[in-house]
Amino acid sequence: MKRFFCFTLLMLASVIAGCDSGDNNSSNTSPEIPDNTDPIVVTTPTVAYVTNGIASFWDIAEAGAQQAGKDLNVDVQVHMPVDGVQDQKRMLEDLITQQVDGVAVSPIDSDNQLDLLNLVADETTLITHDSDAADSNRELYIGMSNYDAGWMCGELIEEATADVAGQVSIMIFVGRLEQVNARQRRQGLIDYLMKREKDDQRYDEPGQVIENERFSILGTRTDDFDSNKCKSYVEDTLTAYPDITCMVGLFAYNPPQILEALTSADKLNEVHVIGFDEDAQTLQGIVDGTCYGTVVQNPYQYGYQSVKVLAEHATGVKNISELDDFIDIPARKILKNNVQEFWDELKKLTGEDDADEGSDSAE
Repeated sequence: MKRFFCFTLLMLASVIAGCDSGDNNSSNTSPEIPDNTDPIVVTTPTVAYVTNGIASFWDIAEAGAQQAGKDLNVDVQVHMPVDGVQDQKRMLEDLITQQVDGVAVSPIDSDNQLDLLNLVADETTLITHDSDAADSNRELYIGMSNYDAGWMCGELIEEATADVAGQVSIMIFVGRLEQVNARQRRQGLIDYLMKREKDDQRYDEPGQVIENERFSILGTRTDDFDSNKCKSYVEDTLTAYPDITCMVGLFAYNPPQILEALTSADKLNEVHVIGFDEDAQTLQGIVDGTCYGTVVQNPYQYGYQSVKVLAEHATGVKNISELDDFIDIPARKILKNNVQEFWDELKKLTGEDDADEGSDSAE
């Protein structure tokens, strides 16, 4: 059964001596207050924010979630699975046992997690963020259109390689394709470069070369959220395709691994790099000119808005049924002309500015 904001109210019992029986003396009798009267006890709601892995992206989201907890006076648990689907499953089952007041989750494999997600939805308020599970009984999704974000990534590739003569060869790197967000952003990228009509239900299976006269997408390498494996795949790609034009990383940790592998191979600035998300190494690469640009989400707001929605529902401030099914937090492109402004704002939101100042003062 769903558990919302719980109020435990102990009523004061009054025993009035001498009921009115026409005796004038009884009207002056004072009520007796029991000695064991306890104060009203109000419990604080607890909500959980569950990610799909560990990455700098999720550190930013956690900062937003915790800030919302402070602003709205709710307890926030943040859970980041280390070992994929099974680890996330264990976390969600634990949260059911704890009877938390709401759960926001980024499903790792929504198609195969429907029973689990629906079980969570039966026991508490369930929403999704970052990656959706539209076929589940979740209340709403907080995030962006990953297909449109992938389309934007395709635009960056086209811009970055505008001066390249001949066909542009591309390799895509991503954590896993079981996640809806990964599939959709990859597909948006492909559809833009192949000059197709938009269709977020289309899916090109990996393992085949997808090409037209201008672009050739050689393949998609999935590393299951393993940074070292990602770097190894980049190195293997450089061996197999020494003249490759462009590499794209669709998860936050992918672009830094691409840049590190290119540096080790002395290929930095020879291969065009397009990123996704706002890892510090990716942003520094844009500053330095070794990464052309990145498409960023707003993980801070993913965390903040997820906790806000669950907290307001738990406390009765706003019923979740009054909200839209999709709370859109749009993506945007970060290039050399706006990277520093974006990065400075990001540091303020996550408290890195304060840490930097403290570090400076210590020196």
